Amino acid sequence: MYMLNQKYCMTMNKGYVENIQKLFKYYKSLGDKSLDQLDNNEIHQRFSPESNSMWIVVKHIAGNMRSRWTNFWTEDGEKEWRNRDTEFHDNQVNKDELLKVWNEAWNVLFGILDPLSPEDMERHITIRSEKHTAYEAINRQLGHYAYHIGQMVFIAKAIKDQEWESLSIPKGKSDQFNASMNHLQK
Repeated sequence: MYMLNQKYCMTMNKGYVENIQKLFKYYKSLGDKSLDQLDNNEIHQRFSPESNSMWIVVKHIAGNMRSRWTNFWTEDGEKEWRNRDTEFHDNQVNKDELLKVWNEAWNVLFGILDPLSPEDMERHITIRSEKHTAYEAINRQLGHYAYHIGQMVFIAKAIKDQEWESLSIPKGKSDQFNASMNHLQK
């Protein structure tokens, strides 16, 4: 009975690993497409003194990614070298620098996620001195990044207003989209 359950768990873990890899890539693509629509000045635009610019959100996500995913299996996810508070200061960078920070951080994350195996899912890691299974840590990070990437989409959409290019089905185009999907299924 144990062997059957172990085999079932490995099958479930394999599906989870494949799905989580796709989800992180999907959220990265939303961030990429939002960033693509902004110029050097727009990445620093803020709507109030307390709001974050696109650059600040990217810098925070990148700081978190580098901290959490560097030496994922062997070190606490909150690194001593990370200074989270400075992530919320808007120093002037150009878009190329922003994209470099963004992509390097994702490379750290995918360096762990891409080779992830179903057996890895029950391993334990530490974040801020708390033990987590890989499942728990990965889900925690996915939720955190989805939250902030939603902010990125919102910021970019607000900045671009009428010039915004929708990342999903544009308003008023649902029927047209559904008809095209129905046509493909026939």
